[in-house]
Amino acid sequence: MVLKITSLQQLYAHEFDTTIDVRSPAEFAEDHLPGSINLPVLDNDERARVGTIYVQESPFLARKLGAALVFRNAANHIEHSLSHHEGGWKPLVYCWRGGQRSGSFTWMLQQIGWRAEVVEGGYRAYRRLVSRYLYDDPLLFQFVLLDGYTGTAKTELLTHIQERGVQVLDLEGLANHRGSLLGAMPGGQPSQKAFESALAAELCGFDPTRPVVVEAESSKIGSLILPPRLWSAMCAAVRIQIDAPIEARAEYLVSAYDDVLSDAERLKDLLSPLRSHRGHEVVDGWFALIDGDNKLALTRSLMEQHYDPAYAKSARVHSAEIVASIQVPSLASTGLKEVAVRVEQVLDQL
Repeated sequence: MVLKITSLQQLYAHEFDTTIDVRSPAEFAEDHLPGSINLPVLDNDERARVGTIYVQESPFLARKLGAALVFRNAANHIEHSLSHHEGGWKPLVYCWRGGQRSGSFTWMLQQIGWRAEVVEGGYRAYRRLVSRYLYDDPLLFQFVLLDGYTGTAKTELLTHIQERGVQVLDLEGLANHRGSLLGAMPGGQPSQKAFESALAAELCGFDPTRPVVVEAESSKIGSLILPPRLWSAMCAAVRIQIDAPIEARAEYLVSAYDDVLSDAERLKDLLSPLRSHRGHEVVDGWFALIDGDNKLALTRSLMEQHYDPAYAKSARVHSAEIVASIQVPSLASTGLKEVAVRVEQVLDQL
């Protein structure tokens, strides 16, 4: 059986027990359907080997070798990774374009008695749907941006807002990046395609009749680019401004960015490019604070001499509508929970 997909919503709503990606580990690592598992029928080296033979020697020889490898690997998956499944198990299988790899594996599963189906068009069909959803179709959501100077705990505040049942789009979480010069996270960022897959899945799960709160970001988060339609919708959205004293912001950043602030050489490498923007004297001053291990003074200086001026400049360019300004004297968790309540109250009035 073949599953024909016409929309992401249809695909995400499937009733299969398991989604299996039989592409190579490298293909899977770049991007895959959310929630799928990787059971490659050709590993990275095998796929490259078969492809080389196809181009340089003979398509027949490539198919013959490919078939042997596919069935050998598929048998291993059935014997080990899938051995615990009962007779009523219903898997959905896909490969690059819904061709020989997924077709062969699905056939084997069906012969056992499992109710397996293959995705028509495979990953390519899925990728076209993601691209159409993010780049072509209108985004019919009421976005509300959570805005404020660096260090106002907006990302943590999103978590408290979400706990109250509000729809939240955590772009920095999806991008695995804190959205600033010092924002790199362990594990690195996903590929652009993987980021878009996760983003599309999040958006498809939202109720378009209710507002979606998202942190104000630039058009790039680390190395990842926001789809233009999403970026335009964010620029046009109303904003809730979070204000906190610079002392509270500095203390918060010392805690939130301790991993970066504790690595002096890495921190200097990250700040060095700012010499062309802020001048040697300013950056040398930061380096002196780094050498003195004065994290609190450093974070305050970074805000006063870099982040706050950059934010003020961006605010003048966008001139967005501020529907509420919330003063936050303390950025402790208990205080942020109270702010979350106030944000929800603002949303109820929109």
